[in-house]
Amino acid sequence: MNLADFYRDLHEHPELSEHEHRTAERIAQALVPLGYEVTTGVGGTGVVALLHKGDGPTVMLRADMDALPVEEKTGLPYASKVPGVMHACGHDMHVTCLVGAARELMEDLWSGTLMLVFQPAEEIAKGARAMVADGLFDRFGKPDIVLGQHVGPLPAGMLGYGTGPIMAGADSVQVTLHGRGGHGSRPETTVDPILMAANVVTRLQGIVSREVPPGETAVVTVGRLHAGTKDNIIPDSAELGINMRTYTKQTRDLVRGAIERIIRAEAAASGAAKDPEFDWNDSAPVLVSDPAATTKTVAEFTQKFGADKVMTMPLITGSEDVGIFGEAAGVPTVFWFWGGLEFEVVVEAFQRGGLEALPSNHSSVFAPVLEPTLTTGVQALRVAALTWLGPAS
Repeated sequence: MNLADFYRDLHEHPELSEHEHRTAERIAQALVPLGYEVTTGVGGTGVVALLHKGDGPTVMLRADMDALPVEEKTGLPYASKVPGVMHACGHDMHVTCLVGAARELMEDLWSGTLMLVFQPAEEIAKGARAMVADGLFDRFGKPDIVLGQHVGPLPAGMLGYGTGPIMAGADSVQVTLHGRGGHGSRPETTVDPILMAANVVTRLQGIVSREVPPGETAVVTVGRLHAGTKDNIIPDSAELGINMRTYTKQTRDLVRGAIERIIRAEAAASGAAKDPEFDWNDSAPVLVSDPAATTKTVAEFTQKFGADKVMTMPLITGSEDVGIFGEAAGVPTVFWFWGGLEFEVVVEAFQRGGLEALPSNHSSVFAPVLEPTLTTGVQALRVAALTWLGPAS
């Protein structure tokens, strides 16, 4: 099996969260011939593959599988064939590298159990919980450590890591504001939910700048605002989709409370027909890369790749639900990043002071270069797994 071809196939056929049926099938087709015990349909479309080599630790390697509702604009010959859907976050690269690592680890000498988890629905922060709720650790055993990685806009061939909290917790809320609709020419007979929503959007921007302590990090984003059907009709309601990122429980509670307080106050000030509705529907915890376990793993990365290829990372306001596995099992999680952009492109951008122009995750033009991205991703998973598996007996 050619890994590059496997990757191109996944990239051409992206699947949205909770619909990763073809991807799961391709994973099973790749791993069953290698001798792995493969189970599909875990937590929806998740795949679990086990390889036993006698007594020893159980090491879990995880990759996420879902794509995003993004129209691809890379111009690649293997660009997405699915309109409006793209692997814009690199999960196809994650899957491919774990399949490649599975092949190499099968030949390595070690003892214990290798547990490969291909997780659905990471982009909506539901897949990890769904797999745990479906009895992941009861059915397949509890690991001694959870290992995972993410490709990003670093130079290809580079690895990045952090210890302790490394990625933000994320919470999303869907809000419905209730007004009273009517004719656009007679606003005095209505309660305009669009004006209400506009004031909410503006007022929410004061939470981070005026309520969160300067030493803390938080983000509040209104990513969706929908209201109305015609320019001369004031609608009955408006809907907002709001996302927040925080690193501590105290700040999370503060920001969440402020969002609800501001929205309720604006609704009252506007004379809303009834109280706003809140649906806190998505949540991912702060991702903590266990300090001691990360230090041990990174030492092996440094030996394998060289100190010049391993770098520390700043806090990242993006989020990941992989930490749910470690929390549920009560074991350490180690998570790292590896680069997917051409080295010269990143260096040139750095020299120009224009790093924000680099293609990044969730962009319609983000597509990792095949090499050395594939080789680095495979070897990082392999090295990390061998760090924690037992010696061959």
